[in-house]
Amino acid sequence: MDHPERNFGFLLHDVARLMRKRFEQNARGLGLTRAQCSVLAHLSRHEGIQQGGLADILEIEPITLTRLLDRLEEAGFVERRAHPKDRRIRLLHLTDKAHPLIGEIFSIGAATRGEALEGVAEEEREQLFAILSSMKANLLAKATAGSAGERRASHG
Repeated sequence: MDHPERNFGFLLHDVARLMRKRFEQNARGLGLTRAQCSVLAHLSRHEGIQQGGLADILEIEPITLTRLLDRLEEAGFVERRAHPKDRRIRLLHLTDKAHPLIGEIFSIGAATRGEALEGVAEEEREQLFAILSSMKANLLAKATAGSAGERRASHG
């Protein structure tokens, strides 16, 4: 039987949780939650995205994103613009006020990763990144294959 302290899944979960916690501590001065920072960071990479698409990327419920966006819009960091062809759709954009924050958010993220990787040699960092990237690709491939198999079984 695996011991929890030697279980890779537990360890990976703990490291991710602690990195989120440490990011939040490092970002306190911004006056934003980690979730709000995450919305802004992802929106900076997907400017003009629909709300549902951003919720999918963030892996959160649309209603949760709506609440986050409401607060960010009230603070003047995000605006919802009408879709040029479908007035029911709102496209999300950062405001000019948000752009300086994006650099700070990414800097805090880099500093947090630096803290987590303190004492880890560059070669080991590259190896860790490669291993985690391979694991992600493996799991995505299996999940995609599993979803396709489930669809075939339900239609067959």
